[in-house]
Amino acid sequence: MLLGVDPLLRGTLLAALDRMGHGDVVAICDANFPAYRLSATVIDLPGVGAPDVARAIWTVFPVDGEEPVTLMRAPGTDLNGVQCDLVAALGGPLVNVDLADRSEFYAAAARAQVIVVTGELRAYGNVLLTKGAVPAPADLRPPSMPLANPSAVDS
Repeated sequence: MLLGVDPLLRGTLLAALDRMGHGDVVAICDANFPAYRLSATVIDLPGVGAPDVARAIWTVFPVDGEEPVTLMRAPGTDLNGVQCDLVAALGGPLVNVDLADRSEFYAAAARAQVIVVTGELRAYGNVLLTKGAVPAPADLRPPSMPLANPSAVDS
């Protein structure tokens, strides 16, 4: 366990998210999603709903503002209940949402660096998030840590 990190983000999942770079994609999927057919990097979080996993990942994952959050299109409706919950978990109406047909979503998920399979039992509880750049803090050094080579800064 870590301070300030959602308890759902442990071990393999936290490491996988950390290894991802700008433009890489994570798929958060429901329990019926064929993840093992599509990817070698699958992380199981049984017993946890997709919106809860999305909310936890959102706390440490800088989503690329230039790329839409992609949901699998549910038949007969714009967004179903679980999809509304996913959008709410990811920031609500400010989120740029795209809907992909099942085959398009499967193809995009197959290119994802990580697929997280949740215990979500509601149909179409699937979302793709593209990682943005992590903003650099103004000063990466702790206040008490002097520069190793102060003359290198003046160069």
